Amino acid sequence: MGSEQAEPPPFAISADRIFDGYRWHNHALILIAGGIVQSITSRDESASRWSTEVMPPGTILAPGFIDLQVNGGGGILLNDQPTPDAMRAIAQAHRRYGTTSCLPTLISDTRAKAIVAIAAAKSVAGGDGILGLHLEGPFISPRRPGIHPGDYIATATMEDLDWLGELSAVGSSMVTLAPECVPARFVKTLATSGIRCSVGHSEATADTLTAAVDEGLSGVTHLFNAMPAMSAREPGIVGVALTDDRLTAGIIVDGIHVDPVVVRAAFSAKNPNNIALVSDAMPTVGTEQDHFELMGRQIQLRDGRLVCENGTLAGAHLNLASAVKNAATFGGMFLDEALRAASLVPARFLGIERHRGTLVAGAQGDIVALTPNLEVLTTWVAGNRPQSVPNPERG
Repeated sequence: MGSEQAEPPPFAISADRIFDGYRWHNHALILIAGGIVQSITSRDESASRWSTEVMPPGTILAPGFIDLQVNGGGGILLNDQPTPDAMRAIAQAHRRYGTTSCLPTLISDTRAKAIVAIAAAKSVAGGDGILGLHLEGPFISPRRPGIHPGDYIATATMEDLDWLGELSAVGSSMVTLAPECVPARFVKTLATSGIRCSVGHSEATADTLTAAVDEGLSGVTHLFNAMPAMSAREPGIVGVALTDDRLTAGIIVDGIHVDPVVVRAAFSAKNPNNIALVSDAMPTVGTEQDHFELMGRQIQLRDGRLVCENGTLAGAHLNLASAVKNAATFGGMFLDEALRAASLVPARFLGIERHRGTLVAGAQGDIVALTPNLEVLTTWVAGNRPQSVPNPERG
């Protein structure tokens, strides 16, 4: 397991506004003991035994953000270093932006690399802000590769369940796949074992996707991107995603991957309790660097866009604090919906909402403090302000 800090003594945090994942509390205190939320109470009812930290006027406290799709950060790409130290460093790079837990994400690569990543995630899942692992590929459509290297995209066989099934022992993990590229019962086998399955980089028809949902597929990876557009007679992935409440749709709200008008349309069409903000972040997040190499391809940061030589988007230069702010401004979401989309919704998708994604009694004390302008002031993880972890050497 990952390294843990000593348990802090009981304490309270006072703020003008506290959002617990479900409702607002004004001029309140959140009480934490043993790293666990005990209650949220009014300032007038605070007991003298609670050492209280008073946040600046206007501060908002909310559940720490949970990012389901983090390819990299802090100058590190998981595909380059699928190790425990790299996963810790990526999570640490995103913590300053309010993300208290995440799924490090490996895009399509060799089977050997995926197996190494699974083993690494197994050793750290549950600590250091790492919930599990997200394998985005390799069982995706060669017609919708995005930035995924075509040489590593594969059609699944039932034998692949032998190694892929190891994810069931890795905390809360997920697989992005194209339902049309896997055999019958493939999704059902994964979902039954506790692995979340999500459609992405796919050209599945509405019927094919609905059949996969019936088998247990429950997510949509970066809605609108790397999938066909919805049309009058071909609803496709987008149509099913917007109308089937069994699906939690991740969406990249950076103003680049999805036009703001389309973002607002999605938020209007789909139950906001089934929309999760994701970063799809790359190594540039948390650094000053404007380029990196992705499996032999040069990626440049230009006007906020990460693109390869031919202009294909290569992940995002985005963090969840910015995604929340964007969702609440040009996305047209209410603030509570935007905060929930970055916390409770992804927690519920992973089945961990009793302990993460909320600030109700019994939940882990993962908290983000925001200014009225939604800038991150600080975070707590299990009641601790996390200490930095060293970056592994970059090759």
